[in-house]
Formats: sequence, structure tokens, C-alpha cells
Amino acid sequence: MGPAVKNIELDANDSIFVFVTVTINPSVNTRPFIIRDSIGIESNGNNQFVQLEAWGQNAHFLRNQKITGNTVWTNDLPYIILGGLQVDTTATLTIQKGCKVYLHADAPLLVDGSLQVNGEKYDSTRVYFNSDRLDYPYNEYPAGWPGIYFRGTSKNNILNYAVVRNAYQGIVAQEPSLNANPKLILNQCIIDNIYDVGLYGIRTSINAVNCLISNCGKNVQLVYGGNYQFIHCSMPTIGNNYITHKDPVLFISNYVQAGGNVYTDNLSALFKNCIIWAENGTAENEVVTSKQGSGIFDVNFTNCLWKVKTIPLNTTVANVINNQNPVFDSINASKNYFNFRLKEGSPAISAGGLGSNILIDLDGNPRPVGLPDLGAYEKQ
Repeated sequence: MGPAVKNIELDANDSIFVFVTVTINPSVNTRPFIIRDSIGIESNGNNQFVQLEAWGQNAHFLRNQKITGNTVWTNDLPYIILGGLQVDTTATLTIQKGCKVYLHADAPLLVDGSLQVNGEKYDSTRVYFNSDRLDYPYNEYPAGWPGIYFRGTSKNNILNYAVVRNAYQGIVAQEPSLNANPKLILNQCIIDNIYDVGLYGIRTSINAVNCLISNCGKNVQLVYGGNYQFIHCSMPTIGNNYITHKDPVLFISNYVQAGGNVYTDNLSALFKNCIIWAENGTAENEVVTSKQGSGIFDVNFTNCLWKVKTIPLNTTVANVINNQNPVFDSINASKNYFNFRLKEGSPAISAGGLGSNILIDLDGNPRPVGLPDLGAYEKQ
């Protein structure tokens, strides 16, 4: 029972605001629940009740936690991360299908060991990493949490059907792999609505297949060399109310500058059957490369569709569709609605090259035995 407040005078055409706080004690209930109440109001002899409704759910709350052993998260309850989560050098965190991970504004996910994400193709079975602000409009803002960082000692990271949204930086991988495996493997992943860089590779190794990296300040940046493969990936950005598109979608270099010095390393990067596109922005070239020194700089684009005014320097280009709109299914930037599947008549349909041996797309739908579509989605 809340407090009773009496004898409040209101002038004509005036209003009164009533703020209600809901406190729900934790329980063993694993499903979301609804709390209902009402406020009784008597004015000028008239009685009325204003109905109140609040939604709640129990969750696993982790604050400034370090995972030091092999740990498995199941999808019984959401995971709320406060202050940050670190996977230690000898630990593996395995996240099972259907898990939802919400991270606070001060909570990066730091991986010094290994991260294994076992999502599956349905919306309910993907694994989601998102800001813990669920109230509109904050649930749509980028930079709501720091991002996922695979650091120097990290290894054997595989993300299947992961969705990373609304971070400052989506996924950052740095330093070479400690074994023969790529530092990071991304299969059927979505990185979306990221304020700074969606996927940032720094002198590391990343293999990405059927990934959508969309609407980021800079979708993909690969710097200081490394080894990269992007097969059937879509990298579109449409300038909107949250993301101002002024930087290239894709930037590749073999160097970094620090303390007035330039450091270089060998670079190898393959982009096959990809879409690299942007609209509503100021960048003339959506693919930019920059080389320093005499080291290996092997960047190959094969059977891609991109938007560029000048072919990137020091690259090998074959069967690339230049400056033709990919004709995405549905785009409404003013309403922040983006469906990057292909529409009938898209030049990206059946424009892919053979030999990738990719049997499905980002939705888990089959790709044809013959010529596949470009990008992460196969037109069904």
C-alpha cells in the first residue's frame, strides 16, 4: 500500500505528475513476469483508478567478475554484467544458444583466454550481446556499452550466430594468434549500430563467414598487418539519426603510428563474395587501403560489390561490381529500420564466385550449388 496524499490544489489547465518506483525481489522464477497495481484518484467527488503494469525478470548479475576456469552459461536467465567481465588466460567461457547478455555502460567483456559462442540460426537461439538499457529510446542508442575485446593472450575464439549491438566498439581483436588457428572465427554473426568501429583487427587473424557488419561509425578496420578472410559478408552503412556516415566502410593498412614512430607488419586479406556499400554519407570511397614500408601487402577482392570512386591502391581486384546499388529489401533510415536482405533485381544475385564451399547463409538458409548471391543473405 502506497502513501495517501490529500488536498492538492490544481489550477485550471494544470497537471500533476505521479512517479512510481517498482522494486521486485529476486525469486526462482525463470520466465518474465508482470506486476500490476493501481492508483486511486478522487477529484471533485469523482473516483477513478489508474492501472499500473511493470515487467520484470530474474537474472544472473555479475559485477567486476573474473572467470578463472572453464565455465558454461546456459539460457535459463539473462546475464547482466556490471563493471566488466574478464575471461582469464587459462579459462574458456562457453555461451550456449539462446543466451542474452546485457552489459552496463562501464562493462567491457575482456577475453584473455577463450570465448566460444554456440548460437543457432533462429532468433530465439542466437546469442545476444547488448546494452542493459532496455527502455526506449536508449535501447536503440549506440555506445551503450564498451564492446568485446580479444586481447594478446586470447586464442581459439569461435562465435556462431552471435549478435553484437549498440556498443562503442563492437569486437576488437589484437595481436597474432598463439597457435595455428585464427585468433577469431565469426560464423553467421551480426555486428550492428556501433558508434566507433564494428570489427577492429589489430595485427591479428580473423576469419568471417556470412556476417553482417552494419551501420557503424566505421564498419571494419584492419590495421598493423595480420591475416584476414571475409567470405559472403555484408558491410553496409546507411547514415541515420544515430550514426553519421563520414568514414569509409572498410579501411585496411599494414602499419600503426605511435610516439612519432611507424610500425609495420605483413598483411594478407581476402574478400570474396562480399558487399561493401554505404548511403547518406560523405565518404567518396567506401574501401580505402594504406601501405607503408616494403613488407607483404596482399589484399584481394574477388566477386564483390562495392562503392568506390577510386580503386584502392595495392590491391588485386577481380569480377567486382562497382557503384551499383545492391537493392536491399527494405530501408527506412528515418524510422531506423534496415533489412539488408536482397530484393528481386539486385545485381548481387547470382554474382558470387564458386569455390567458397559455403552451404548456408546468415539466416541458415541453403545456398545453391551454382552461383551464389553476394553478401550474407541468399535470396530465397
